[in-house]
Amino acid sequence: MRDVAELAGVSSQTVSRVINGHPHVADDTRQRVLAAVRALDYQRNFAARALVTRRSGTLGVIGYESPLYGPTSMLCSIEGAARSAGYFVSVASVRHLDRRSVLDAVDWLRRQSVEGIVAIAPKASMAEALGEVSDRVACVTVGGGYSETVPSVRIDNVAGARLATRHLLDLGHPTVHHVSGPPDWPEAADRASGWRDALRAAAAPVPAAVPGYWSARSGYEQGRRLVRDPSVTAVFCASDQLALGVLRALHEAGRRIPGDVSVVGFDGAPDGGYVLPPLTSVRQDFTELGRRSLELLLSRVGGAEGAPASRCELLVPELVVRQSTAPLRRVSLRSTR
Repeated sequence: MRDVAELAGVSSQTVSRVINGHPHVADDTRQRVLAAVRALDYQRNFAARALVTRRSGTLGVIGYESPLYGPTSMLCSIEGAARSAGYFVSVASVRHLDRRSVLDAVDWLRRQSVEGIVAIAPKASMAEALGEVSDRVACVTVGGGYSETVPSVRIDNVAGARLATRHLLDLGHPTVHHVSGPPDWPEAADRASGWRDALRAAAAPVPAAVPGYWSARSGYEQGRRLVRDPSVTAVFCASDQLALGVLRALHEAGRRIPGDVSVVGFDGAPDGGYVLPPLTSVRQDFTELGRRSLELLLSRVGGAEGAPASRCELLVPELVVRQSTAPLRRVSLRSTR
């Protein structure tokens, strides 16, 4: 830092202000310092800084080994938000969503002196495990699994499912069938609950949900069951991946989309706009999810002023309407009987 100060013709204190983004530095002085930083290839020594400030500048993220769009997007959004706030991120991935795996991940992150932990928690067991250590390290959960003892930020899956179901009912479909996610996942249970709520509110028949997993293969297998029923005209799927499988099953059975059957997914994966037909979906704002979860965490570690104090924040998703849904064609119903 002294070398940078000498080259720029300023004090070491001024260099520190520029590097730390202090607003009260003249623009020409700031540019001279930054030019000197580039010329000398100066890199801050965060280990030395941590010794002085007693803060590591690092946050921990607990994820889990999954190729699914939702968890991967959550991880990327949290990491991006942390980097924008000036923090490093250390990631600990777990293979099993149980208490022991989560506590092992917490121990591994604490050995790196993380200032706080954000956990992508699809099941309540993960949040409950974090509750055991929340008095020793600041924790926040993101996702469907949550506990009253740990602050959380999550998507309002019930509201999102209602949006999807009401959209299909408003198009004139007499009812909506549902390909659900795994029943032991709170997100899947909430989406099924929102679907049922919307049907009951409209006094529409409530067919039995078709259980699936989150994959396109599962959607295809369950879709092949649905195509045996010619009265099916609208399907709400608990994820976009499930919807892709259902689309293939309908296509193979000769059912036109959306001419014969309308389909809605959940997640808002960007690729959904490039399948045929482009998929109507409930979009989750993962960027906002990452930002809000980081704000909530930093409010607990003392890193942000004015951060939200709520222990549980629900983000309402939005319905993105594309060409996989259309008004019910009565002639199509007669032709299938």
